[in-house]
Amino acid sequence: MVGKENLKTEDLNLCFEKLMMVAGGNSGIGGNLKAGVITEWKDIPVELLVQILSLVDDQTVIIASGVCRGWRDAIYFGVARLSLSWCNKNLNNLVLSIVPKFAKLHTLILRQDKPQLEDNAVETIANCCRELQILDLSKSFKLTDRSLYAVAHGCCELTKLNISGCSAFSDNALAYLASFCKKLKVLNLCGCVRAASDTALQAIGRYCNQLQSLNLGWCENVGDVGVMSLAYGCPDLRTVDLCGCVQITDDSVIALANKCPHLRSLGLYYCKNITDRAMYSLAQSKVNNRMWRTVKGGRESDEDGLRTLNISQCTALTPSAVQAVCDSFPSLHTCSGRHSLIMSGCLNLTSVHCACAVHAHHRAFSTFLHLAH
Repeated sequence: MVGKENLKTEDLNLCFEKLMMVAGGNSGIGGNLKAGVITEWKDIPVELLVQILSLVDDQTVIIASGVCRGWRDAIYFGVARLSLSWCNKNLNNLVLSIVPKFAKLHTLILRQDKPQLEDNAVETIANCCRELQILDLSKSFKLTDRSLYAVAHGCCELTKLNISGCSAFSDNALAYLASFCKKLKVLNLCGCVRAASDTALQAIGRYCNQLQSLNLGWCENVGDVGVMSLAYGCPDLRTVDLCGCVQITDDSVIALANKCPHLRSLGLYYCKNITDRAMYSLAQSKVNNRMWRTVKGGRESDEDGLRTLNISQCTALTPSAVQAVCDSFPSLHTCSGRHSLIMSGCLNLTSVHCACAVHAHHRAFSTFLHLAH
């Protein structure tokens, strides 16, 4: 048995007995089946089985996969999403045994608290689930480059891939995957200390032009060359997390500001080489984007531009430069309960405030004056 508890077919049979009781006491199930028609699982139409599967948890779906051919057919054609993150033991064997029955999956979540997955399981997924669009392998410390090569060949339809914490992957394998998975829109590489290098990012910028979200948190081998390649190759980037990328400088931020007009969230936590030059570039990007929208006939709104900026521990920044960014993007807030401009550890930036915080201060001061008189 696998997972948190023993999974028993008897549990599903009990559900079936309850279904029989309903069938015996009503004119039909869903108005289509007459009482007494259903005596075994095989009597239930596949369409109804698919509806039942949509109402139960993933553990029950796995039990159903071993009941009969009718359930297996329903699972094969009707189950598009599966999460096995609840399985805390024997996950690798579970994947090897059941994945061939789930060949039409679009989403597979294999996030783990402790590493269990091995390369042979990922290879099975890649061979069987050719329509996969979302794959989460986070914290799979045991996986090697074999897994990335398998995913590259078998899962070319991927739009979202999470391999955060997979520290054994190399940059060559990641670059290879990028050359095949060209539809990627969301990529999480947080903690992939070997895979996330300038070499890999250059490949991602070259092949993954639809990329919208990239997490490079704590990837210390990332430098300006890689980030600039991303900015030039992936103009639709909206969320970029560079927290802990200690090698990057202003050049990375300037490239993102100039080449990614849809940028909404930028994480620069602990990027201590970032200076005022990068902040003024972000502030100026709002002006540039406004001019471009005017040429294209588009409208500007307060929701355009940065909504989240994390510059915590960026101790080289001065208040005037950060205030310029805050003034340019009304969605950046420093006021209580709406912190989207995050500046913890920057004691020299205490004078930076968003517009609503300034207005609140003025209102409070005016009230004080009124009461004083």
